[in-house]
Amino acid sequence: MMFSKYLFFILSFIAIYAALKVLISKSPMHSVLYLTLAFFAIAGHYILLNAQFLAVVHIIVYAGAIMVLFIYTVMLLNLNIQGEFPKTKLVNIASIIAGGLLMLTLIAVFKSYDMEVLTNPNYNQIGLVKTLGKVLFKDYFLPFELSSVLFLAAMVGAVMLGKKDIY
Repeated sequence: MMFSKYLFFILSFIAIYAALKVLISKSPMHSVLYLTLAFFAIAGHYILLNAQFLAVVHIIVYAGAIMVLFIYTVMLLNLNIQGEFPKTKLVNIASIIAGGLLMLTLIAVFKSYDMEVLTNPNYNQIGLVKTLGKVLFKDYFLPFELSSVLFLAAMVGAVMLGKKDIY
């Protein structure tokens, strides 16, 4: 119990540090790499919450596929410092106001949040693959199957649009 508390604080520090470095870094490539580090720290939080499946999917989808896409885009655009234009004072003031409003909203949300411990033992099993499978194929079977048909139609459409005319 005590180990997970310390691990939570270590992962939180890493996630916050990496998120700040994403914002502060001058190089877009370094920002993307720090974002990947933040994604891994968040995946560690999912493991602490006993949501192993969500952690693995988070690593595969976000730290894997999306970060490869970001890196490819950054390399393709060849972003340099010379191409940037200076920001006006109006843009800086608007961003400070937007950040302050976001901070006020987060403070209001966390003040109203109830921190009592969940006593239902079924809540300890929420993130496990077995429980997710039971809920997915028992309670949400029809939406799951409809979404799979939709994905199949999207894949066939993408192949048909990407295919060159032979005739």
